[in-house]
Amino acid sequence: MSINSFRKVHGTSFRARYKFELLSDEYLDENILKNYLEKIEHVTSVRINKKAKSIIFTFDEDVCEVIEDKLACVNADELLSSLDEEAAVCVSCVSDEEPSLKPLIYASSALVSERFIKNDFINAAISSSAATPLLIEGTQELFKEGLTSRVLESAAVGISLFRKDYLAANSTNAMLALGEYIEETTVHRSDDLLKELAKPNVKEAWLEKEVDGKLVETLVDTDTIEVGDIVVVSAGSTVPVDGHIVNGSASVNQVSMTGEAEPVKKQRGDRVISGTVLEEGRLKIWAEQVGANTATQRIKHYIENSLNEKSLVQLKATKLADKLVPVTLGLAGVSYVMSKDFERVASVLQADYSCALKLATPVAFKSTISKAGHEGIMIKGAKSIEALSSADTFIFDKTGTLTQGDLEVVDVQSFNENWTEEEVLNLSASTEEHYFHPVAEAVVKAAKKRGFVHMHHEEVEFIVAHGVKTEVNGKAVIIGSRHFLEDDEKIDFSAHQEKIDKKLDEGKTLLYIAYNNELLGTISLVDQIRHNTKESLEKLREFGVKKLVMLTGDVDKKAQSVAKELGIDEVYSELLPSDKASIVKKMMEEGNKVAFVGDGINDAPALISAHVGISMSKGADIAKATADVSLLKDDIAAVVEAKELAHKTMKLINTNFNATVGINSAILAGATFGAFSPIVTAFLHNGTTIGLLLNSIRGVKLNK
Repeated sequence: MSINSFRKVHGTSFRARYKFELLSDEYLDENILKNYLEKIEHVTSVRINKKAKSIIFTFDEDVCEVIEDKLACVNADELLSSLDEEAAVCVSCVSDEEPSLKPLIYASSALVSERFIKNDFINAAISSSAATPLLIEGTQELFKEGLTSRVLESAAVGISLFRKDYLAANSTNAMLALGEYIEETTVHRSDDLLKELAKPNVKEAWLEKEVDGKLVETLVDTDTIEVGDIVVVSAGSTVPVDGHIVNGSASVNQVSMTGEAEPVKKQRGDRVISGTVLEEGRLKIWAEQVGANTATQRIKHYIENSLNEKSLVQLKATKLADKLVPVTLGLAGVSYVMSKDFERVASVLQADYSCALKLATPVAFKSTISKAGHEGIMIKGAKSIEALSSADTFIFDKTGTLTQGDLEVVDVQSFNENWTEEEVLNLSASTEEHYFHPVAEAVVKAAKKRGFVHMHHEEVEFIVAHGVKTEVNGKAVIIGSRHFLEDDEKIDFSAHQEKIDKKLDEGKTLLYIAYNNELLGTISLVDQIRHNTKESLEKLREFGVKKLVMLTGDVDKKAQSVAKELGIDEVYSELLPSDKASIVKKMMEEGNKVAFVGDGINDAPALISAHVGISMSKGADIAKATADVSLLKDDIAAVVEAKELAHKTMKLINTNFNATVGINSAILAGATFGAFSPIVTAFLHNGTTIGLLLNSIRGVKLNK
């Protein structure tokens, strides 16, 4: 269906601003969209603000009405399809073409033959033929892009040919070809590491469907799976969806998605993610995320974004490399004025900064993104690494980040002497076992630990956000919140208020159980602090974090107790969901470089507002979509690993940057004053570039 998603907000003769609703799609790459829109006739520039869903066009003449007609004709579905194809090209073509050895073979052959052939005419022909591709490329770049490193290199070889110094020309050409081959191979390998994460989709899957009153398993295309379908996965197969296990148990290998080397046992109620593999067992999975929303698809989109995005330090390196080309050319002129020697000019032209500056930085970023992915840490791009490295203030939403996010039953109270604690728990578990609500899952889990004995009950009625109702032995069973039991079902709490208040003062969450219109008992649940939270927070300080902040809706007394135990610097308690983003913005305005870690739907504004947002693995989809870093493993230590990778990557990049400028400056000075011949300069320059590239692709290592 054709829809016009462009809405004009403001316009003049040569400039217009539009709202574009499709920018709300978290997977829509703004760089690819920009390229698409710039192809429209008369459009001279396009500026996109994805967060504001805004696009500003500038035109080369007064064509506002014409452009509006063209935008009105854009079919949103076709546009998305076009962008998907272009994004796919970004991933697929990067390393499909193997680096060619031909230029190196030609240049090397000319270098070897020159030593044995004494005829100048034949040497000139062979050397010129081998150097022709380089000379053509240099000439084309000169007219198309101006002075570039390729122009300088071709000029150096051209001058050596003009001087009939075929040894220098062929040696330089061979060194350049060798350096280029290694550079291409290095980048090719780096992109391959990224592409490993974008594994092919599972094309088909088995669904359990009801046909003529019977459950049958049917093989279907994964594209047709819908939320709520029951997917059946057997040993040796890859999980095609993200969802919860409703039946069965299995040993699941999650190494491709979380980095965990050992298979993990999964059973009813556990969550599984796409891309993981069943080693043993058989599972029936309730599909929660399908198609483009699965973990494997999100990884692919992360990769597409990372290939298109440049960080500030990368842009700085590129700009510096471009600015230094005229400097190199100027020094070549100075050396000629000083010596009247074209050999020295050729030598100076070899010593260019561009290759190492432009290539080493993106390769380092790609290497880190790849390594992080293998560790179950998805980083959206180079800018996220840069922001995470500089973050000095970490703000944590308590539930699901500092704590496990999974409620655990810690005690059961019975208010009726005819009912034991175990019977109260079994009654609750029998009623709740058909639901995947966190409270229900915690109750069932606790009952199984104590030897669950199922109690027969009638059909269960589930009341959203309140609780459940059923009948046992003809008497009503009501389980849920206090509001549900006391206000809606008129259950009297007064006789047990003192016991209830005591549990609440201890910071416990209570589930209330009524039987036969009387309050039967309570089940106390807590969200335990993760076992490695304190250790992880201490490690963050080792990587330059100056301030640790906790946000929570808990009462202040409980929040302060948790903060004291963990060594938190600042605590904000009894918060409303809308308060979190305000606190993040306030701290940013104070000059802090803020990283926010959260997992809930109400965390999305804070994740967007922070310099870098980190979502936990069990988080809501919107939290994952808006975060700069998304964790695929449920471990707060992964936050530390992400910070460590970012910190070490920026340190590596700075080391490479300083080495490039320092070493190449020394080579350039030596060439300017005649200390190096063109052959020696080419060897030193290309050797430095190769060394820095290898250092970048080797990347950084986590301390484990």
